[in-house]
Amino acid sequence: MFKYLLVTLLLIGFSSQAKVIHQERSLYRNILVEETGDLRCLKFDEKARKSSQSCIYKSNPQKLVFNYTKLTFASLLLIDNPKNVLIIGLGGGTLSNVISELYPDAMIENVEIDPAVIKVARDYFAFKENDKVTSKVQDGRIFIKRAAIQQAKYDWIILDAFNGDYIPEHLLTKEFFAEVKSVLADGGVVAANTFSSSKLYEHESATYEAVFGDFINVSTEKNSNRIILAGFNKFPSPVQLAQRIEKLTPLLAPYRVDIKAVSEGMISTKDNKDWPSDTKVLTDQYSPANLLNF
Repeated sequence: MFKYLLVTLLLIGFSSQAKVIHQERSLYRNILVEETGDLRCLKFDEKARKSSQSCIYKSNPQKLVFNYTKLTFASLLLIDNPKNVLIIGLGGGTLSNVISELYPDAMIENVEIDPAVIKVARDYFAFKENDKVTSKVQDGRIFIKRAAIQQAKYDWIILDAFNGDYIPEHLLTKEFFAEVKSVLADGGVVAANTFSSSKLYEHESATYEAVFGDFINVSTEKNSNRIILAGFNKFPSPVQLAQRIEKLTPLLAPYRVDIKAVSEGMISTKDNKDWPSDTKVLTDQYSPANLLNF
């Protein structure tokens, strides 16, 4: 808890204490890279804002800073040894780097709409690319549409695209999730980074359920993020879960991911549906994210 509070305090005080080491205006957003001591963060807004898209410890880039990135690895309790990974929204490239280290034989495709973000990830956040890890400049929805035409399939799809305030509206609709589902391999999982404190919470939940059926919320009391896990075949049995935790614990330890603690934050909506049954589903015609998000 102390470590979490320390990170939180660092991030809250970031705007007033940080040194700006890079700043630019891309086609889509203001991009800032700031440092406070050992902490380096990427931001998608004016310096006065306190929200960061990605952070690393310069002395130990392996060590994950944000709780939501740690929660994302709950996915590995549902899938084993992913071979094809798709990440929509690059940020600093932290997730891609960790997955590549964990599974060096996996093909990882990173899709980012803003070429400036990819360059900043390379220059300031040690984002690694090679013959198996690639980045593509494209809108995530267009990429998935084209992947579906090519009949591509992914074992692990991570949705982590933000425009600075929230998830872009066109990446938060029933039609988009159906497109995502069409490129999900049998036995694969979709992991979506979103919030549990947003006014969109119920609408998002209803929309995921409309496309994927029951899903899993992964969260802790430490912050307002939640990871949605959807599209998987079935939840592992207690024995399978224990075996996977035992296997993953030493692998994830260098990244400061306590997978057992993460597993305790996994709640299936099958028996814990926390939104009204008549909640309106978000669609391409009805997606008022700008009105509902906070």
